[in-house]
Amino acid sequence: MPGKLKAKIVAGRHLPVMDRASDLTDAFVEVKFGNTTFKTDVYHKSLNPQWNSEWFKFEVDDEDLQDEPLQITVLDHDTYSANDAIGKVYIDIDPLLCSEAASVISGWFPIYDTIHGIRGEINVLVKVELFNDLNRFRQSSCGVKFFCTTSIPRCYRAAMVHGFVEELVVNEDPEYQWIDRIRTPRASNEARQRLISLMSGELQRKIGLKVLEMGGNAVVGYLQCFDLEGESGLVVRAIGTACTLDKLSSGTPASNHGPFYFYPCSRQSSSSDTDLSLTPKTGMGSGGSAGKDAGPLKTLLRQQTQTALEQREFPFFTLTSFPPGFLVHAGGVVSARSVKLLDRIHNPDEPETRDAWWEEIRQEIKSHAKALGCHAVVGYSESTSICEEVCILSASGTAAILNPRFTCLLVEWVVMRWCVLFSRFEEPSPPSCGFCHIPYDELNMPFPAQLTYCYHCRRQKVPDVLFTTIDLPPEAAVTGKGCLIQARLCRLKKKAQGEVNATAISNLLPFMEYELHTQLMNKLKLRSMNALFGLRIQISVGENMLLGLASATGVYLTALPASGGIQIAGKTPGDLSNEHHILTIQKRINDTIAKNKELYQINPPELTEEAVGSPIPEPRQRSRLFRSHSESSDELSELDLSHGKKDAFVLEIDDTDAVEDIHSLLTDTPPPTGFYSCNTEIMPGIYNWTSGVQMFTSVRVFRLSNANLTNQGLNKIFTDLCENLLKSFYFKLRSMIPCCLCHLNVTVAVPEEELIQVAVTAVAMTFDKDQTQEKPAEKVIQKGSGEIEEQLQFPLELCADSSSTSTQQSSKISGITHFSSLERGSPLPEGRSRSLRSNRSFGGSSVTVVKMTPLSFLPGTRIIKYLGIINMFFIRETTSLREEGGVSGFLHSFIAEVFAMVRAHVAALGGNAVVSYSMKECVLMENPNKNQNGEKQIHVS
Repeated sequence: MPGKLKAKIVAGRHLPVMDRASDLTDAFVEVKFGNTTFKTDVYHKSLNPQWNSEWFKFEVDDEDLQDEPLQITVLDHDTYSANDAIGKVYIDIDPLLCSEAASVISGWFPIYDTIHGIRGEINVLVKVELFNDLNRFRQSSCGVKFFCTTSIPRCYRAAMVHGFVEELVVNEDPEYQWIDRIRTPRASNEARQRLISLMSGELQRKIGLKVLEMGGNAVVGYLQCFDLEGESGLVVRAIGTACTLDKLSSGTPASNHGPFYFYPCSRQSSSSDTDLSLTPKTGMGSGGSAGKDAGPLKTLLRQQTQTALEQREFPFFTLTSFPPGFLVHAGGVVSARSVKLLDRIHNPDEPETRDAWWEEIRQEIKSHAKALGCHAVVGYSESTSICEEVCILSASGTAAILNPRFTCLLVEWVVMRWCVLFSRFEEPSPPSCGFCHIPYDELNMPFPAQLTYCYHCRRQKVPDVLFTTIDLPPEAAVTGKGCLIQARLCRLKKKAQGEVNATAISNLLPFMEYELHTQLMNKLKLRSMNALFGLRIQISVGENMLLGLASATGVYLTALPASGGIQIAGKTPGDLSNEHHILTIQKRINDTIAKNKELYQINPPELTEEAVGSPIPEPRQRSRLFRSHSESSDELSELDLSHGKKDAFVLEIDDTDAVEDIHSLLTDTPPPTGFYSCNTEIMPGIYNWTSGVQMFTSVRVFRLSNANLTNQGLNKIFTDLCENLLKSFYFKLRSMIPCCLCHLNVTVAVPEEELIQVAVTAVAMTFDKDQTQEKPAEKVIQKGSGEIEEQLQFPLELCADSSSTSTQQSSKISGITHFSSLERGSPLPEGRSRSLRSNRSFGGSSVTVVKMTPLSFLPGTRIIKYLGIINMFFIRETTSLREEGGVSGFLHSFIAEVFAMVRAHVAALGGNAVVSYSMKECVLMENPNKNQNGEKQIHVS
């Protein structure tokens, strides 16, 4: 599909002074796409030039339009010397290539320089004209939409979910090329920025081609990551879920299953056969012939659906939110990690070796899910941690069994034909407690577990705790509110090289993950909760240490048994062996549990009369975790055991480390009164949100000064760093009380020796504490004009015309940023942009207020149109860190510049919001590979 790209340079403003004699600038602009470059006239002696150039036209293929960014360079003209660079602007053309997207990019773009930051703005117009191309062998994927949201976008419905898609692109890192030693820092940084833009576009195009081959038109849950492998190369990876989406329009009937909508499969069959409505038909009596065949057909459908999913190479879904009834059973978290040596890659420029590595990880995840009796993995994600030549590959998800009423869309036509017949007498959706029921055979469990009958239906067995990587299902019944639960761990290791280093890391990983799970279990019990959602475990590797951070949102599911509390037991060495000390610790734990029950309003409902008549069987096996096991509840008469028969969780004090663990458990203080926090999109138990929303990003770095630190000392430093960061948020946001920090994403890294970095992105949302906390019913709002819109996940007020300001805590960072824009909005680094029709007058001109959020929605608003996805990569470098305000000031100003550039790109597309914003990576490098002294470099992506 060949096309024509047109660009016009209108004007510039607030340019820097480049001529010290006149305090002015002789500016001109180079416009480059591919190998073609145009130039504007030089506008002399002005900091606010008015070029009003002609239209610069590029005749290109749509493949190039997807791969290449439009590169705009602003320079200062010098007659007797080389022209001085002012800055650059990279404009992604892909948002203009979809039929529903914006027709023009028009706006003021910040001019960015990797040495000096933002240096004024430039007004640009960009248009694209595509010509029809019926070539079946074309290499472009124009028209495929990309969504970073981990649920079906709000103004779409899924007609078909095709499955998992992945791709990676490899190239040599310009930072490590020989020429980098003789070129300027600015040229080196710009070479890297441009290459990553090209690789990101190529990767997205290749993912789109795979989606088209599957018959889809969109990628949902798109996750793009950058691996800076040093001398081994630069890798850009992406995974997602291929779907066929339908745009909701006025008159489109609302489905009972939320964003999932189903089409007839065969146009040759009779109308009765092609009705694939998954809503059970009324008027079909159980005594009819259909009812007699329901049992065999039901069994056959489930068997064929499971077989079809198992035959898929990777039955993975990157989505974390699903419509009610989509999940039949959740088996629990499945994960896999592998340590690889980058110097073992035979050809760094070829992706085969890395493909094989990820293939191995995914196959292991699939086998774990099968061992749990599950045929799919939901909430799937992948990540890496790299230090020198060692790379840790990680993947995790939640093993699950999916409802055949939905998964019929994932399998072959034959199975869908069975679904046609089956849909007429299908039973209603699984009960609200169904996803809690175990999918595996309790007589052949792959691990020891304590099972009991479901406290909701009393028909199926449930575990005592449930860990998942997904958001809380909408049909789940919870008691009280949720809370953020974090486990933190730091382990020292000896400095080593090559295989010796990789072996040492491999030996540490299983124990670290085991201890992180143990901490999560202990903290969950301390809060009287029984389930974790949104679980994310990170293992970051450094030269002499490993950092582990596990984050999740704890809740109390009414279908699961209540926690029996925590009991201290065992002998302790030295002066800790006296019984009085143990009783003191026990009392503190009991008091903490009681306070947490009151704080999170955990009051388990009484069992129904029907449930009371069904006794709970004794568990066949008792679980044993690190320094803990289950004991009879009869030994803990002082604990609250009112909700059924429960066992206490026993912590054994057998050494000094155990005492430290218990001390850290008790010092894990809850948020101040009026604050709640979670890492899921919305806080379980809170539904009456208001329009008060503020996104913030913070990065902190701590440099270790004591070379003789122990593991316990490092753990305390790491824990204090994370806790103090959260406390700073509570202090700065105290005016928003009552407030909840949602989608709290914490990323840890060891960018240098003796350096720990923590980056946080979250959104503060206010709620009305005076309203009743009741989950709203799913319904459709009928507008007076006949327009039908889906209601948001909860009732919200219409938001006022206020821009969401961002709070940044400065520190050293480097990485890649992703944003997204909503309908009538503009896109950002990995995310989507949308428009909310809110303009403000600024300096006599109308300025679009661009709101930003890591959520897939904004309270009180409706997404009208998704404008596309934009991936942005920034590098910032300085040789005068002290003049920049130190590390703190350097980082603060840099993150503020990133936000400004993101908002400008969104506004230029006609958008006014960014959803699913994420800062994927933020890395600080000090004089990484160059001959300059005292250099600080930040990468944000």
